[in-house]
Amino acid sequence: MELQQVHCFVVVAEEGHLRRAAERLGLPRSAVAHRIRELERELRTALFDPALPGPRLTAAGDRFLPEARMLLAAEERARAVLAHRTVAAPPGAPPRTLRLGTSPGLAGHLERVLDALARIAPHFAVEPVTAPAPERPALVASGALDAALVRGPAPGPARDGLRHVPLWQDALVAAVPARHPLAASPGTISLAELAGVPLVLTDRDANPPLVDLVTAACHDVGFTPLPGPRHRSLEATLAAIGAGATAAGLWTVVYDTYARRLSAPGVRYLPFRNPGMELTTSLVVRRANPPDGVEALLRACAAAGESGAPAVPH
Repeated sequence: MELQQVHCFVVVAEEGHLRRAAERLGLPRSAVAHRIRELERELRTALFDPALPGPRLTAAGDRFLPEARMLLAAEERARAVLAHRTVAAPPGAPPRTLRLGTSPGLAGHLERVLDALARIAPHFAVEPVTAPAPERPALVASGALDAALVRGPAPGPARDGLRHVPLWQDALVAAVPARHPLAASPGTISLAELAGVPLVLTDRDANPPLVDLVTAACHDVGFTPLPGPRHRSLEATLAAIGAGATAAGLWTVVYDTYARRLSAPGVRYLPFRNPGMELTTSLVVRRANPPDGVEALLRACAAAGESGAPAVPH
């Protein structure tokens, strides 16, 4: 497996279009396609679905993508060490601040990204800008933000001038009452065990990928979730779960490492046995004329994803 092959794979996956990927790489389309075929041959698995007209990742390709990006980030760090360099600013240039759309629950990821950026490109700083998740891509497209962290599957071929660069996977856990029988046994939980317990989720408009994932996963195991009472925030939801607000109990889903950072008396967090209970976090940037520092930010995100478990909000 050669790094050139891995680089081609990552760029094609990010662009979702062979011609745009070839233009970005400065290579003929035939050369890009050949390198990906060679990579698939060496890995003995299909990374893109041959039955679809455009390059769409298979399940194996989706799993391989974050590892491939980490491999390229490790190469960049190795080159920087050998050259004894970081990304330096021109002499006398003022510091450059990147406006990054985020949310309070992304604090765990953001801390690692900022630490990595300080090592890779100390001349760049990040100004976190809290914005609702559905609005962040439009704010990047308009120039109000330089980049944004978003969760959920990347859209198909870009028509809004944006790139969605996958970074890492964020696992979900179930939040159940500590006094509920389901919390008595250690280990993981199956969604089917929650069929009779009311589910509390945010409005779909506030977080379509999360709501769609949880709802579809419940349907896949044979039930439609019972709707629980709505609360104004995740903290209020967890308080209701811990207090035993209903006789049957309540449950919700929380991103794994966010759960580790969030103290909730009377609540127990249980990992799911069901596969696929996770969402991809991507960095959204403008496809044309991205601001200075975006590539350094992408490298910092890759390094952050390699350095620790993800932490993402409800």
